[in-house]
Amino acid sequence: MEWGGETGMNAVPDGVVQHILSMLSNVRDVAACACVCRRWRDCVPYLPALFFPRNAFDAAAAARGAADDAIGRMVASVARLRELVIYCPFSMARLPDWLGARSATLRVLELRMDAAADKADGHLDCIGLAANLEELRLWGVSLTAAPAWGRMERLRMLEVVGAPLRDSAVRDAIAACPNLTDLSMLGCDCSGTVAVDLHLLERCRLDILGAGNCSLLLTAPRLESLEVQGFTWITLRGHSLRRLSIAKSTGRVHKVDTGTLPDLDHLSLRGVQWNWAAVSSVLQCASEVKHLVMKIEFCGDLDALQPFPEVDLVDFFNRHPKLRKFEIHGAMFAAMCQKNSLKNLDSRFIIPCLEEVLITVRSPLNAEQKLNTLESLVKYSVKLRTMVIRISQMKNCHEAADDFFEEICKFKYMNYKKVRIE
Repeated sequence: MEWGGETGMNAVPDGVVQHILSMLSNVRDVAACACVCRRWRDCVPYLPALFFPRNAFDAAAAARGAADDAIGRMVASVARLRELVIYCPFSMARLPDWLGARSATLRVLELRMDAAADKADGHLDCIGLAANLEELRLWGVSLTAAPAWGRMERLRMLEVVGAPLRDSAVRDAIAACPNLTDLSMLGCDCSGTVAVDLHLLERCRLDILGAGNCSLLLTAPRLESLEVQGFTWITLRGHSLRRLSIAKSTGRVHKVDTGTLPDLDHLSLRGVQWNWAAVSSVLQCASEVKHLVMKIEFCGDLDALQPFPEVDLVDFFNRHPKLRKFEIHGAMFAAMCQKNSLKNLDSRFIIPCLEEVLITVRSPLNAEQKLNTLESLVKYSVKLRTMVIRISQMKNCHEAADDFFEEICKFKYMNYKKVRIE
């Protein structure tokens, strides 16, 4: 390549070099390129992002403070820094200087606080120096006391991972970020009530660890997507949900109050034990749902695990006429295969929109009723394209299980264009 008599990289215009180098963020790559020539080093101030990976510095450098010095020099050298990500060990005492130096341009900040060696009460307060932040991600923080970072009016996304939480601190921290559109709290430990009141919130993910009793009170008129895990009581007020996922891997979901869900497309209910009233309440409110995932093992009001009560198949699909995709775990499928589940079937009944069904079968008990339900789903689903039958952890591994599996195979061959077995 030649440009004005120059050859090779020297022929590339300065603007092109700056654009190419601006795609670098890993500080190891930035440092290597800065050593190539003065022309490349002069592009460092125009980098938009710096990423300090976990292994950016060796242990000896981190121990003697050389890592903090290097971070400070690189942050100071990038005049238009927009995004700063620090995963490597660093000193919290130096963070205010770094944030203050680039507060005018910094828009995205991500910190692994579990790598910070000197965390103490108030360790998050200095984040308020970067008042123009739009995205903030914090790993391994402690939100047992409300951070004094002031009002973060421009913050649109807040993500907290692996943090012990106190409900009052969470409430105050969220109140300081009134314009959030995205909120995530993942792998956090909390008890009490998590209260969220955000009028611009559109997407929310809340993942609480442990089997304790934690409740959620959420008000968000623009909320479209909500994923929650670990809550015992859930109350949703004023939303526009199109996607809702509720799960609890340990303990019991006691009550869920969603209000009407007229715009809901996707609903996922998962967990070991739910109060049946909570299940019924959500299903009743989600009458317009198009994709439903039911993976709840048991129901029951107390600690005793109980099977699902009988579910009338005709009534269920009449209440959910727009259902297109249905994923049924063993317990819900068994509830649709009871003695009276098909009593209301007649020639006028149809399942108008169902296109895909995934059924997990875990027991050969009540085999005849289960086969009748499978046949009814195929017969009355006028738009059905695919039925997947997943045989999983068949408990009664004796002759009854073999006979049941043989009948399932016959059913599959009779409907080979639509049915397959996994």
